[in-house]
Amino acid sequence: MKRVILLIATNIAVMLVLSVAVSLLGLNRFLTANGLNLGVLLAFSAVIGFGGAFVSLLLSKVIAKWSTGAQVISQPRNQNERWLLETVARLAQRAQIPMPEVAIYEGEPNAFATGPSKSSSLVAVSTGLLNSMGQREGEAVLAHEIAHVANGDMVTLTLIQGVVNTFVTFLARVIGYFVDSMLRKNDESSSGPGLGYMLTTIVCEMVFGILASIIVMYFSRQREYRADDGAAQLLGSPSAMVAALQRLGGLPPAELPGNMAAFGISGRAGWSALFTSHPAIEDRIRALLGR
Repeated sequence: MKRVILLIATNIAVMLVLSVAVSLLGLNRFLTANGLNLGVLLAFSAVIGFGGAFVSLLLSKVIAKWSTGAQVISQPRNQNERWLLETVARLAQRAQIPMPEVAIYEGEPNAFATGPSKSSSLVAVSTGLLNSMGQREGEAVLAHEIAHVANGDMVTLTLIQGVVNTFVTFLARVIGYFVDSMLRKNDESSSGPGLGYMLTTIVCEMVFGILASIIVMYFSRQREYRADDGAAQLLGSPSAMVAALQRLGGLPPAELPGNMAAFGISGRAGWSALFTSHPAIEDRIRALLGR
C-alpha cells in the first residue's frame, strides 16, 4: 500500500510542478486559431518530458528509501554493517567518487544504486543478499553498484528518458490535432480542439510510451554491461563478479518496485527481452569473460 500511495503522490507532485511551470512560462499555448504552433509545442513537450524525468531524479533517493523501506547506516550496529560501510568506502575511494549513503532493506537478494549525482548517491543492499553471499561475492555486487555511480548512470538514464518523453508528448499532440482536424473538417462552427484530439492524444501517448520504453530499456541493458566491467576493473579481475552473477542466477529472482527496477543488480525477465532492464545473467557472464 505504501508503494501505491507513494507512486500516486509522486505523480501528483510532478504534475502540479509542471503545470505551474508551463503556465508561468506561457508554454501551454501551442493551440492557436491558425493551427499548431510547433515551436511552442516542442518547448512545452521538453518542459513536460525533461521536467518529469528530472523531478523523479531529484526525488530518487527519497523514493528509493520509502519504496523499499531501506534504513541508512549511520553507525554500524554489527559486523555485517561494519563490513558493508568499510567495503563501500574502499570501493568509492578506488572509483574516485564521494562516499555514498549506505542502506539495508528487508528482501530477497538484490542491491541498487540511485541518487541525483555522484556526490549525492545511495547504495542499498538487501538482507537476503547479505545472508546468501560470501564477502567476495558481496564485494563484487557493491563494486557493480559503485560503478553505476561512477559512470553517472542515473543522470544518463534520466536524460534519455527526458528525450523520449519529449518526443512522445510532441508526436501525440501533433497526431491528435491532425486526427481532430480530419474529423471536423466540414464543421466550420466549432472552435478549439475537440474530443477527437483528446482521445487520440491519450491513445498515442500510451502507444508511443510503450515504444519509447524499448529505447530506455536498451540503454539500461548497456548500462549493466558497463557496470559489470567497471566492477571487474575496481576489483582487478572479473572472477568475483562472475561468481556473484552465477550465485544470483541460482537464487530466486528478486523484484524491486517498478521505479527502482532498472537500478538493481538483478531483475526478473519479462515476456520479451526488449522490455527488460537487465540482460540475461548468462550474457553478462559471457561479456565479462570476453566470449
